[in-house]
Amino acid sequence: MHPTPIWILGFGLAWAYMGVVPVAITACVFIRAAAPPPRRYFLIVHSTPSSYSLSASSSAMVPETFGEAGIQIWDFETIDTADVIDDTGLLEIEPINELHIDKSVNLFSMIKMNEVGNNFWLAQDANGAIWKLDLSFSNITQDPECLFSFHSGPIAALAVSPLTYLMATTAMDCSVRVYDFSSKNPLVHMKFKQGGTSLIWAPRSVSVSASQIVVGFQDGVVRVLELFDPKGLTVYAGRKKIPDAELHLKYVFKPHTDEVTALAYERDGDILATGSEDKTVFFFDVEKEYKPIGFFNTPGPICQLMWSPASHPEKTLLIICENGYILESLCPTIKDVDDQNVITFAIPNVFLRCFHFTSVKSKILRFLEVQRREQQKMLKEKEKLERRMKLAEEREAFGEEEIPEEETSEEGEEEEPPLPEIFMPPTPSPILCGFYSEPGKFWVSLGNYDAGFLYHCQFPSYLHNSDFQKQENEPFDFRVLENTEDNPIRNITFSNDQTMMFCGMTNGAIRVYVLSENDPFLVSLQHYWHFNVHDNNYGSIKSITSSFDDQYLLTAGEDGNIFVFDIFSEFIVPKGIKAKVPSPRFGIESEAAPEDIEDPKAYSIENARKKREHDKLMKKVEELKAHKREQIKILRNEFWKLLELNKELPAHMQFQRTDFNIDAKIHAEIHKKTSLKIEQVEKELAWEKQKHELGLKKLQDRFREPLESDTIVVYATQSDHQIASYRLVKPSKYSKLKRPSQSERRQSKMERLEKEGPGKKESQRDTGGSISLQEESVLEKGKKFRPRTLSEIMVENQIEKTKKLIQQAERAQFKILQRKKEWEELYKSKPDDDYEDPKDVQAIKEAQTYMGDFNLKTAPDYKIPEHMRINAAKKEEELGYLDTMAHGKKRYMNKCILSLRDLKLAVIEEIQCLVQELKNIQSSIPASKHMPIPQVPQIYPEEVPERRFQYDEETLLRFQRKQKKRQDKSSSKQSGTGSGGSAGGGLVGFLKLSSGKEGDLTTRDSLSRSSKASALLELPKPVEFEKAEPSDAELEIMKRDEVKHLYMQQFLCNRINELTVTFDAELHLLRHQKLKLDTKMKLSDLHHLTLFQEMLLLKNFEKQENILQERVNSLDKEEQDMQWKINETLKEMEEKKNEITKLQDQEKALYAGFQAALGENNKFANFLMKVLKKKIKRAKKKEVEGDADEDEESEESSEEESSLESDEDASGSEDDVFDDSICPTNCDVSLFELALQLREKRLDIEEALVEEKKIVDNLKKEYDTISKKVKVVATNLNAAEEALEAYQREKQQRLNELLVVIPLKLHQIEYMEFGEVPEDLSGTLVFSNHSLDRLQERIVQLQEENAKQQKLNKECRERRKLLIREKREMAKTISKMEETVRELMISKFGRVIDLEALQTLSVNTTLEELKIKKLRKELSNAKELRMWEEKIAQVRWDLMMKTKEHTKKLHQMNDLCLEKKKLDSRLNTLQNQQGNAFQGLRKADIVAKQKVTELVQTQLEKITALKEEIELLRKKGGLLLPPITPKPKNEMKPMDT
Repeated sequence: MHPTPIWILGFGLAWAYMGVVPVAITACVFIRAAAPPPRRYFLIVHSTPSSYSLSASSSAMVPETFGEAGIQIWDFETIDTADVIDDTGLLEIEPINELHIDKSVNLFSMIKMNEVGNNFWLAQDANGAIWKLDLSFSNITQDPECLFSFHSGPIAALAVSPLTYLMATTAMDCSVRVYDFSSKNPLVHMKFKQGGTSLIWAPRSVSVSASQIVVGFQDGVVRVLELFDPKGLTVYAGRKKIPDAELHLKYVFKPHTDEVTALAYERDGDILATGSEDKTVFFFDVEKEYKPIGFFNTPGPICQLMWSPASHPEKTLLIICENGYILESLCPTIKDVDDQNVITFAIPNVFLRCFHFTSVKSKILRFLEVQRREQQKMLKEKEKLERRMKLAEEREAFGEEEIPEEETSEEGEEEEPPLPEIFMPPTPSPILCGFYSEPGKFWVSLGNYDAGFLYHCQFPSYLHNSDFQKQENEPFDFRVLENTEDNPIRNITFSNDQTMMFCGMTNGAIRVYVLSENDPFLVSLQHYWHFNVHDNNYGSIKSITSSFDDQYLLTAGEDGNIFVFDIFSEFIVPKGIKAKVPSPRFGIESEAAPEDIEDPKAYSIENARKKREHDKLMKKVEELKAHKREQIKILRNEFWKLLELNKELPAHMQFQRTDFNIDAKIHAEIHKKTSLKIEQVEKELAWEKQKHELGLKKLQDRFREPLESDTIVVYATQSDHQIASYRLVKPSKYSKLKRPSQSERRQSKMERLEKEGPGKKESQRDTGGSISLQEESVLEKGKKFRPRTLSEIMVENQIEKTKKLIQQAERAQFKILQRKKEWEELYKSKPDDDYEDPKDVQAIKEAQTYMGDFNLKTAPDYKIPEHMRINAAKKEEELGYLDTMAHGKKRYMNKCILSLRDLKLAVIEEIQCLVQELKNIQSSIPASKHMPIPQVPQIYPEEVPERRFQYDEETLLRFQRKQKKRQDKSSSKQSGTGSGGSAGGGLVGFLKLSSGKEGDLTTRDSLSRSSKASALLELPKPVEFEKAEPSDAELEIMKRDEVKHLYMQQFLCNRINELTVTFDAELHLLRHQKLKLDTKMKLSDLHHLTLFQEMLLLKNFEKQENILQERVNSLDKEEQDMQWKINETLKEMEEKKNEITKLQDQEKALYAGFQAALGENNKFANFLMKVLKKKIKRAKKKEVEGDADEDEESEESSEEESSLESDEDASGSEDDVFDDSICPTNCDVSLFELALQLREKRLDIEEALVEEKKIVDNLKKEYDTISKKVKVVATNLNAAEEALEAYQREKQQRLNELLVVIPLKLHQIEYMEFGEVPEDLSGTLVFSNHSLDRLQERIVQLQEENAKQQKLNKECRERRKLLIREKREMAKTISKMEETVRELMISKFGRVIDLEALQTLSVNTTLEELKIKKLRKELSNAKELRMWEEKIAQVRWDLMMKTKEHTKKLHQMNDLCLEKKKLDSRLNTLQNQQGNAFQGLRKADIVAKQKVTELVQTQLEKITALKEEIELLRKKGGLLLPPITPKPKNEMKPMDT
């Protein structure tokens, strides 16, 4: 095969973008004109917009309108110098030139052509075209020209003509295209409504001229297209431009409801099979114009269909499903059945063979691993055999004695790793492709887990209506495919002679295997040719096929490209070959095209047939329904007649209505159906209901929820005054939300001193003393219950005695050290001459910090104190606090107004009761004496706004009548009166509605007042008598009643007037309070506005302030950490110095102790002292930490060794050479050994001193380094603080620029010029009275503090003089006491003695430890000796017992031997007596003789074994019994009698 393609078709348009650009604007290019002066243009390639707006702030292009796709050009200088005119920030600019291409064009990339003198551009269309554009915009500008057109996405299918070099392709861009790949020319393309998914070229058995192409589409439609050469038509005769080919729609049908994935012609061309994603396979009769035969269902979506080749005896169809099922169906029989009588196209009793693929990859891998291990074992055995042969030859060469050492057996074979486990993937692997090998056998390629192999499978027997889900089958053979684990084979095709297998891979590569002839089992599948063609990531090969003569190989991939290869050499293939387009059929020009199926929701063949049958059935049902309705109508008329006849009968003869109910269940069933229908209607309207409910909820959330209380207006009763509540919304976000503050303010050093004290707390170190103490206590508890021996008591007493002496010396030394430490602390606590009290220093710093700087904030040198610095978070809290206070005051005022409204309601109710009583009283007095009835106050709708949303049925009916009156347009007067009436009615209805609810709003006081008034005014009803002249007494009574009634009338009027006046007074008082509160609220609103402006300004400064604050905080933290490290380093240095001092003291004590041990006038003192002080070379203990550190350690050790050698040489030169390995004669050996031990101890101390000094030096270096870093950090911290301070000053200046409204009264202004208030108050200073009072109070406080400090200073001076005098006297006393002590020492000891050394002098601990060790060793040796003696005694006792036992056994043996002799003699006697009677031995005698012989032989063996055992026990002192093995019976010889 030629390694490079001879033709590449397509651009990979779905991925090969020239640049990524915004959605609306596709590309932009800068163009500079050649002619001077140079001008810059801005060219924009766009898909749909026709004009753009440019934002002056960000220069971003935003599309405004959309039109045809094209290109627009703007002047870049105009854009560059553009500026906004209004506040919108937008600027509209018209393009200089504009080029429209086409409506269906979607450009996304452009490149300029290198043609001198022309301005031609190549533009790439997302729909698969290349356009040539002329952007010169002159009189001779050419129109846009489409140079080439191709598919715009992944290619779904490719097919090749069986007669010539033509290929057809289809894709999801809804097009079918035909190419001549021999001459590399596109011929024709055809567009449809849906995308193509599969394609096949009809064989010559179907169309002799190979002119038919069958295409499957994503909506389930199959179209048969006919390709022909239009030049052969008479219609085109005489035309100049005739296309090379045309496509004609011949047949169209829709067998499936989902996309068609596979098409296949039967080998004779009689039947077409189609497969789809809807899990069905449909068959069509090709000869009868693709008449449907039938279909059957499959267990999964179909990915491939393949008919059996001609070599197979039966015509079968191989159906491959994606989900692991492979089916085989026999070719359906074609029956002549009338189409009208067919109810369904489902093929009944279809015979299928199913193979449900089960994963066997893990088993194959295990099998291959076993084979590999067996081969390795065979190789190892072969190598071992060769090695043995070689070893034998070497033995022969070297002889028996000189055998080279050779390991004849391996140390142990390595444990083999476990075999791969059997694994079943949770989801079945998809089947990608397959093909027939033999009848009933096939090969398949799978993806995912099972990739990497070709599996050979065999169908089971035919099954009828079986359950495929429960079936599981495994392949019986496989072929390993190299490098296909992650790159499985997607498509497989063969050459015509079946000697080449072409494979299309998932990564876009092609692979060609060369096979042997007649090789269906792929035995020769080994070597292959591999070539990467399509894109590796998204170029999976969808189709691969060869031409009809096997000269070309064609591949189509998901990257949108098609590659054509020469299978043979390019020199063998003839050049200049051109494909021949089929000639047109006779009469094709006059043949009408069939009606195309363009609706994707159209019925499929089966669904249309089911719909037809359903329509027939529904028609019959409707006819039955109509007939039943007629019958019911007749029966209903008869029923009504019966009811009329029943009414005409007399009452006692009439039937009741219930008597006509035949069955009560019928009515119940009707009601049930009605309720079900209502529920169904509710369900249907549920969406609309929920939609309107959500709309209402949104409106309420937007307008009602934020509202805490609505406006309530309360009117006065006798005046026009009114008071309105605040329309109060819920608190703002600032009063609720505490937003996370920015970087917290850095604490000042003084604050840190207050919190942390004078220094940072020291870190505690973990100690393991507690653990060791616990372990010792546990051990002591274990030993407590064991009885102690006398030797242990002696050792413990010696140890206790030594410990007491040591503890006594340590206590004395501890007291001395403690006293020294107390003196040091006392001297350290002594203040310096320039010492200042920390409290005073802190008070001074606090005063300097918090005294307050009363300079003007506008001053350039104003420094903001830290506690007065403000940020956005604090300002938000202040704003929230202001909102909360204002909200609280408004809420309180609203409560007061609401209480006033409730009072008015109560007053109105009481007045109504009083007016009613007044009317009753006036009915009993003359009309001339009637007082005018007071008017009852009215409740306005504004006073009860909550009733606006309350209604009842009457209100709704009134509203309905009102609406009807408004719609009535008969006359203007009627409409006017109707409107007035409706208004009055609405008011009456409102009052009626409110009257029902007034009881809830009345107070107890009003009820009590009304009850009292009614009780007071209860009068007896007048009794009617006959008309007669009243007597004097009656007249007197009448006068009294009249006076009483007049009094009560006056009382009631006064009471009503009192109620109204009191209510108005309360309203006036509350109104006055509200006016004051309104003033405060206006001030708070102004303050709120100021705070909000400040907050916005602070938010602008917040980001940079956070950065500066974080830097200051980080530097301050770094400084604190470094200071803590310095303190830790100093502390550690101090500890190391103390340790060095302790080591030096130990060395001095060592020399002093050795000097004391030598005593006075010791002859060998100098020698022993030289032994003690001699410098020797000691082996350095090393710890190997790694290979990288070995060289450094070796260098250090060599340096130390050289230094030690030099020191030794130096010491040898100074002193005489002496031998310290041998103790001199007459010298105390214990002192010599003590000197050697102390020398080792001295060397240990010196090594420890060297290590400690090194550590101290390192700590000093670390201290110096950290100190330098601290200085740098301090400098940076100061710079950062200065930057933050400058930024705070700038922020304060910007805050000062904000305008603040402060309302002032005239008496508050003290700035006067010539006794008048000046017009310009810009130079004034606004100060609060509180601040002025605080300043005056501060002056008095400072004067008092000054006097107090002067008095305190005087007292401190006198105290200092007294202390100096006491110090002199104390020094004299100390000198006298020291002189006394010195005299006492000289008088007692004869010289001055160091009392500390005397007190710390203790016993020689080393010697005492050695003595205790020696004593313990003696005790342990004695104990061990006693244990061995006990063991020896036990062994002797065992030996004696064994000897006794063996002696007893010997006596038994002797007895048995004697008994044997007796038996032998007796036997001989019996034989002699019966010898004549029997000529031969009897069988019983022979058996008895053998048993006796065996018994004797066994006893002899036991005797021999016992003798040998006794000998061994005598020699070795142990017991050793050899095993007794009796001889087999066949070896035993019969004894001679």
